[in-house]
Amino acid sequence: MTIRSAPAVGIEPLILTDESTVVGSYEAPDKPERGYESEAQLEAAFIAQLQAQAYEYVRFTSEAELLANLRTQLEALNDYQFSDAEWKRFLAESISTRSGGVDEIVEKTRRIQEDHVQVLIRDNGESKNIRLIDKQRIHNNRLQVTNQYVVEDGAHHNR
Repeated sequence: MTIRSAPAVGIEPLILTDESTVVGSYEAPDKPERGYESEAQLEAAFIAQLQAQAYEYVRFTSEAELLANLRTQLEALNDYQFSDAEWKRFLAESISTRSGGVDEIVEKTRRIQEDHVQVLIRDNGESKNIRLIDKQRIHNNRLQVTNQYVVEDGAHHNR
């Protein structure tokens, strides 16, 4: 059993296991009421709320940084170090598959929800299961949040 500490604000856990959390007391933080918020203000408030729930804030300035973080997180979750060739192959075959269709987002969502264990063919030809998320021990997952990410050469020019 892995027990992680999570620096959440205003929450004092009595019991924290892989399956559940029992909280002794919770005091909601005082929040001033706001009128109109810009998109940037709303995004900042949302990120702050997630950080208060133990999400780690990460910042990316390129797709390469985002993919390097993904590799680091998957290696930590699976206690496995990809070789560069294995990572390139796994990324192409299991993560960055591009059907080019409208259903591409639906397919990737389905993969995370229903097919969250992908098979990696290692450099030596052996197979290894790689979890995209840990559904059995959810506290092994690392929660991260970032600002809206602008994809270089994307189909849409918004954030």
